[in-house]
Amino acid sequence: MSFSIRRIYDDLLPINKKAIDRIVEITRNQIADMTEESFEDIRRFFRDPYHKKMKYMFFVAEDTRGYMKGFIQMSYAPDLNYCFIDLMALAQEKQGGGAGSALYERVREEALNLKSAGIFIECMTDDGRVFRDKKILRQNRARIRFYERHGARPIINTSYESNSRNHYHNPYFLLYDNLDRKSGLPAAEAKLIIRSILERKYDPSCGRRDIQSVIRSIQDDPVSIREPRYMKQEPDYKIRLLSEDNKISLIHNDGHEIHHIRERGYVESPVRIKSILRELEKTQLFRRVKIKKFPERYLQEVHDSDFINYFKQVTMALEPGKTLYPDVFPIRKSVKPPRKLAARAGYYCIDVYSPINRNAYLAARGAVDCALTGALELLEGNRIAYALVRPPGHHADRNSFGGFCYFNSTAIAANYLSYYGKVAILDVDYHHGNGQQDIFYAKQYVLTVSIHADPDFEYPHFSGFRDEKGKGAGEGYNINYPLRENITGSEYLKTLKKAIARIKRYSPDFLVLAFGLDTAKGDPTGTWNLLRKDFYNNGLVIGRLDLPTLVVQEGGYNNRVLGANARSFFNGLWKGMHG
Repeated sequence: MSFSIRRIYDDLLPINKKAIDRIVEITRNQIADMTEESFEDIRRFFRDPYHKKMKYMFFVAEDTRGYMKGFIQMSYAPDLNYCFIDLMALAQEKQGGGAGSALYERVREEALNLKSAGIFIECMTDDGRVFRDKKILRQNRARIRFYERHGARPIINTSYESNSRNHYHNPYFLLYDNLDRKSGLPAAEAKLIIRSILERKYDPSCGRRDIQSVIRSIQDDPVSIREPRYMKQEPDYKIRLLSEDNKISLIHNDGHEIHHIRERGYVESPVRIKSILRELEKTQLFRRVKIKKFPERYLQEVHDSDFINYFKQVTMALEPGKTLYPDVFPIRKSVKPPRKLAARAGYYCIDVYSPINRNAYLAARGAVDCALTGALELLEGNRIAYALVRPPGHHADRNSFGGFCYFNSTAIAANYLSYYGKVAILDVDYHHGNGQQDIFYAKQYVLTVSIHADPDFEYPHFSGFRDEKGKGAGEGYNINYPLRENITGSEYLKTLKKAIARIKRYSPDFLVLAFGLDTAKGDPTGTWNLLRKDFYNNGLVIGRLDLPTLVVQEGGYNNRVLGANARSFFNGLWKGMHG
C-alpha cells in the first residue's frame, strides 16, 4: 500500500492545517452541490467537533510524500450510539488504488472501537427506472457496490427513499453496516436513529410531518436489509485489530546496550529494555519507527554548553572498559571547575550513583534522538509515541547529571514541542523529576507536574517539596505531589486524578509523560505497592486527557514485572484515549 491513513484531530499543527485545506479543495472539486457555508462547517469541525449532538471525525489517506489521496468524514452520536458517513471523496487524479477501501476500513474500525450499533450512509439509488442518465446510474451502482463489498446494504420497506426524492429530487437509500452484529437492527432502535438522522442532518428542510411519515413506515422488526446484489455472497468482512495510524509509535534506542556498567548491584542495565520489549511484542498496539538524528542545538537549548562539552570529552578520554565514579563534589557556584577531567566529574554530578564510561555520551545522545523522534511523530499527527530508552534522563538538570541520568530527554522533547503549542510534563516516576523542575522553573510555556516519594526520605532529597511552585514567569507552573513511604495503587490513583485536573486547567496542546515503572511493588529502588491492574488504571485516566502524548521511559528496575506492568499501562493509555 503506497499510502497511509491517519485521523486529523484539530487544526493546531501545520501538517493538519495543510490537510484541512486539501480536504476543502477535494470537496470543492468532487461534490458539486456543496455551499460555501458547508466548507466553513468543515473547518469549524476541527475547532469544535461537536454539533447537534454529533461528534465529527476526519480521516485522510496520504501517500509517502504526504500528498492527500482522499478523505472520509464520519460523525458519531454518543446518545444513540451510531455512526454516520457524512462525506467521502477521493482526489480526481487518485481514483482507484485502494484508498477508498482503506478509508472505509479505518472508520469501520473506529466504529467498532466505539462499540457502535452500526454505520449509516446515504447513497443515491441504483434503480434504473429512476435515472435515465446512464452515467449517473453507473456511478450510483459503483458506490453501492463499493459499500456492499464492505458490509453496508440498503434498508428497505420504508419510505426513506421516496421522502428524500420529494425533498432533493433524487431518491437516496439509507445504507446500514451492522459491524458484524449477529442480530438484526430492532425496529425501535432504528426509529430512534433514523429520526435523529433526519432531524440532525436535515432539519428544518425535512419537516416534522415528513419525518413522522418515515418513522411510521418502519414496520419490519428487525428492519429489512436488501439482499446482496453485486456480491455473489454476503461478504465475510474481516477487519484488522488495529490500523497503522491507530497504533502507538515505538521508538527504541537500539544503541543503549553499549552503555553497560557491569558491576554487581548496578540496576540500570540493558535487560530492562529487553524485558519491556518482550511484553510489548505480545500486543498489536505498536508500530516501529526509525530513529532520526537531531543536531546538538536542541540539547543546548536545555543543557549548559559547558556541561555538554565536558560530558562528551570525558567519555572520549576514558579507556574502553573503564568506569569513572565522581568522588569530589565542589560547590559549583563559588569555585572554578577542576582542570582534570576525572576530578571535574563531581562538578557536574549530584551523586555517586552515576558512573561514566566511554559509551555513556553516545547512549544518552541516542536516547535524546529517540525522544525527539517521538515528538516529531506527534507533530505529524500521531496520537501516542513511546520513546523506549536508556539511560533515563529526568534527574539531569541544566548543568548536572545524576540518578543514572545524563541528558534530560523528557525536557528536551518538551522544549522542542513548546515551539508548536503549550506543553505539560507529567512525571510518574517514583523519584522526583528534579531535572524538569530545574530546567523550566522560571518558565510558563511548560507546566511541570511530578508525583513522587517525599524527598524527606527519598532521592534526590533536595528537590520535590510541595512549596516549590516556580519563580518569576514560571510561578505556579511547577506542581509537586510528594507522597508517603508506603502507598497502595488506589491511593496513588487519587493523587494522579488531582494532577490530571491541574493539567486540564492548564489546557496544554501536548503531554510529555516521564514514565517510571519503579512505583511497582518490589522495585529495588522504591517502597510503593502498585500492581499490574494499577498501571492499567493509571494509563486509562491519563489517556482520557485525549492529548497528543509522548511517553519517555525513565526508571523501573524489577525485571520480573517490568514488561507486564508496561504492557498493562499502554493497554490502559490506548483504551483511555480511543475508547
